[in-house]
Amino acid sequence: MIELEPALKSLSENNVDFVIVSGVAITAYGSAYVTQDLDFCYSRSSKNLTRITAALAPYKPRLRGFPEDLPFFWDERTLLNGTNFTLITTLGHIDLLGEIPGVGDFEYVNSRAVEMQICNIPVRIIALGSNCRETCCRENQRSTRFSRA
Repeated sequence: MIELEPALKSLSENNVDFVIVSGVAITAYGSAYVTQDLDFCYSRSSKNLTRITAALAPYKPRLRGFPEDLPFFWDERTLLNGTNFTLITTLGHIDLLGEIPGVGDFEYVNSRAVEMQICNIPVRIIALGSNCRETCCRENQRSTRFSRA
């Protein structure tokens, strides 16, 4: 289970440009389903890659589904050389999506996002009724407390 508040707090404090999609997004609109991870679409600008690495570094990210002893370097270069990452951290599972297959990149997803508050932290979430909502929000959902900004 993802520790949502510290994850969002770190992303927010590091000024990461991201939009929450998938289970946490649906839960923000009132779904009672449970999700095990945090999925977000992120800007691939070099400044944002630096911010993401700083935000998540304290939580020891590594690739999910790979042997623990497999070398993995968490830095801007790693993010630059990939697009989508499924990570395990000390906070739980976090999926970084530079692009969402069948939907588009951060700029497209961000143009269809709304601001809400989760754990009293302002965040952007894919908009309900967006034509990409079903694709972005196809995973399991989690119950938690959310409020509109």
